[in-house]
Amino acid sequence: MNIKPDIEFISQIKEISKSPVKTCMQCGECSVVCTLAPEDRPFPRKEMIWTGWGLKDKLMSNPDIWLCHQCGDCSTHCPRDIKPADVISSLRQMSYRHHAKPAFMGKLLSEIKYLPLALLLPIIAILAIIYSAGTLTIPEGPVLYSKFFPHGWLNSSFTLITLIVVILTLVSLKKFWNNMKGFVPESGNIKKKPLIKSILEAKREVLTHSNFGKCETDKSRRVNHFLVLHGFIILLLVTALAIVATLTGNYPLSFMHPVKIAGNIAAIMLIAGTVGMMINRLMKKPGTGNSNYFDWIFLLAIFLLTVTGVLVEMARFQNWSLAYHIYFIHLVLVWFLIIYAPYTKFGHFIYRFTAMVFGKRYGR
Repeated sequence: MNIKPDIEFISQIKEISKSPVKTCMQCGECSVVCTLAPEDRPFPRKEMIWTGWGLKDKLMSNPDIWLCHQCGDCSTHCPRDIKPADVISSLRQMSYRHHAKPAFMGKLLSEIKYLPLALLLPIIAILAIIYSAGTLTIPEGPVLYSKFFPHGWLNSSFTLITLIVVILTLVSLKKFWNNMKGFVPESGNIKKKPLIKSILEAKREVLTHSNFGKCETDKSRRVNHFLVLHGFIILLLVTALAIVATLTGNYPLSFMHPVKIAGNIAAIMLIAGTVGMMINRLMKKPGTGNSNYFDWIFLLAIFLLTVTGVLVEMARFQNWSLAYHIYFIHLVLVWFLIIYAPYTKFGHFIYRFTAMVFGKRYGR
């Protein structure tokens, strides 16, 4: 077999991970201490070897980089302090860009120098819609956000942009799934599990975060990730119910409405989870690994989205003079998160879940 190393790819991984991948002596300690690695072809040893060889295509089609839960046990026990967990994390970041459709969107969120341009896209889109609705002014009187961004325009534009993102994500995931098929051994002994059963098993693991509980280095990561995931799920349900309320003429909701209460609970969960993650990274706790722009842009976006959402609610009930300005910032953050979901670390969930389903289906 001819091996064609991608030298640029090796340099990119070294730059992102800050890891001297070439000094790995392939001792296998990382795979031995990993409680999640399967007995057959365990990770992350083979990933470290392939990275050192620059086998980009092989790594980008490898579901194992997503089955790793970044607990840091391998990095903690590495005798040469190479940080295999950071290497695996950098491989996932490269995977976003590799599978991104359109490709430039993956690059747009990869470096801080592109952030102004990334923010400009949702700002221009929102301003254009409000202008088309004829409400591009600060309304007078009691705060009522529908006077600034009419519900019909908001719901239709929100639905359209979400649909476009979902379609682009599915195209990327199809490419990802087909690439992973090349990772399945051609032994003929693999019995495929039904797809629905694989999805249900993966869903149960994701919702309970059971694999995070197997990690030894930092147990708090399970709590933080659990809060963020379930807080976001609740917030999605609340948003859907709020849209229904606008369509049936039952909006705005009172502060003590069950949907509003659920939204506030979700906000507390999201703030607690993201703050916990940020503290772990700032304190450089074991298992958090090397933090970079890619990690922080996602955490800050979720945190600011939640905080501005709470402020938007307070501004409406207390008729703040800056209510519509805060609302506009909140909308930009909402659209930022939706538009770039497959290309930020939010895509982490999407790709990991897909890889977990693939692993269940093919007995990985």
